[in-house]
Amino acid sequence: MERTWRWFGRKDPITLDMLRQIGVQGIVTALHDVPLGQVWTRQQIHDLKAYIESHGMRWSVVESLPVTETIKYGGPDRDEQISIYCESLRNLAAEGIHTICYNFMPVLDWARTDLLHLNPNGSSNLYFSIPEFAYFDIDLLKREGAEEDWRNFKALGPDGKPNGRDILKEVAELRKQMTPEKDHALVENIVIKTQGFVSGNFKEGDEHPLGLFRELLKKYEGIDREQLRANMKYFLDAIMPVCDECDMYMCVHPDDPPFQILGLPRIITCADDIEWLLTAVPNKHNGLTFCAGSLSAGAQNNLTEMARRFASRTSFVHLRSCHVFPNGDFTEASHLGGRADLVALAHIFEQEEQQRKAGKALLSSPNAQVLPMRVDHGMTMLGDEKRGYNAGYSFLGRMFAMGQVQGIIAAVDKELGIKYEQPGFFD
Repeated sequence: MERTWRWFGRKDPITLDMLRQIGVQGIVTALHDVPLGQVWTRQQIHDLKAYIESHGMRWSVVESLPVTETIKYGGPDRDEQISIYCESLRNLAAEGIHTICYNFMPVLDWARTDLLHLNPNGSSNLYFSIPEFAYFDIDLLKREGAEEDWRNFKALGPDGKPNGRDILKEVAELRKQMTPEKDHALVENIVIKTQGFVSGNFKEGDEHPLGLFRELLKKYEGIDREQLRANMKYFLDAIMPVCDECDMYMCVHPDDPPFQILGLPRIITCADDIEWLLTAVPNKHNGLTFCAGSLSAGAQNNLTEMARRFASRTSFVHLRSCHVFPNGDFTEASHLGGRADLVALAHIFEQEEQQRKAGKALLSSPNAQVLPMRVDHGMTMLGDEKRGYNAGYSFLGRMFAMGQVQGIIAAVDKELGIKYEQPGFFD
């Protein structure tokens, strides 16, 4: 697999020269300065691509070309926004970029309640506390129906079975400990620090983020699971002719966390959901970002079985792993631990890539033969904490993860008889 890295453009404190030194071959990025819902021009794409190539790497994957909320909830201007999306796809293809990672999560992209949760070794990781998120929903967002939803919520233990947790009782205990300062920090973690650099719906400095959040939630009133599925199919059906014309590979990112929150349907959470997506739009250009981290946060998911089942329709791989606690809370794990067996996954996807290169797979097009992989959500280590990195996107933590994963791939390649190449060294 091609070793790639999510990079946030010229303003990213992590430079391309730093990435080249640690074995990164491809860059995963986006035009972060283009406002949500506007066309990505060919010139803008060309300029960033040339900048990346001037540092000895290629722009491998777009993550992401955002799907605007109006497309997701089926607003009156969704056809206009789909037309804009298609124009951006054509411009990307014209510059030789053919893989798009996107998501179809309403309002909230990935969610965590603690961005610096301590690990036993003194580093920190992203963490999702179910009662803290429920407290945010009930007490801070004050969403209608929130209390009833959490009363009925069934937290799953690591075995995938309900653990009988009483979320409302825990919220009541938590409520006694919360202060205005803790409330503010929780809102920042859920709404601002994990969203602004991803979805564009929120940004640092928003004066009334909860009000904006409520306004977005209102757009989804009456949108249930089946309607959101229908809206996703509408979007994909509309763009597939352009994808066929330009050989563009759309690979959806699973929902994170992979269960229902905020009264919103989440429709890419498990094997059955992925099977629905691939069957509903049976085009080779409609595929999957296999995010082992997001999927492993769902105790209902068997990652190795899912990788085998969906490898042929996977266009991009995120190698990370989550640890699910007995109470159902979860945290990012070491890239050698957690619920996702990254050694087994690397074996599966390395074999899939070889099949593509041999012309024996569905995705054997020159634009899809190389299967990009990136590490994700690294821990924050000493030296990372004051660098201004986006939440989950530290340098040292991800560099450590990249070293772990490169070692895995090198060992798997030796077992499979594949020549492993480490650019930048005298071999």
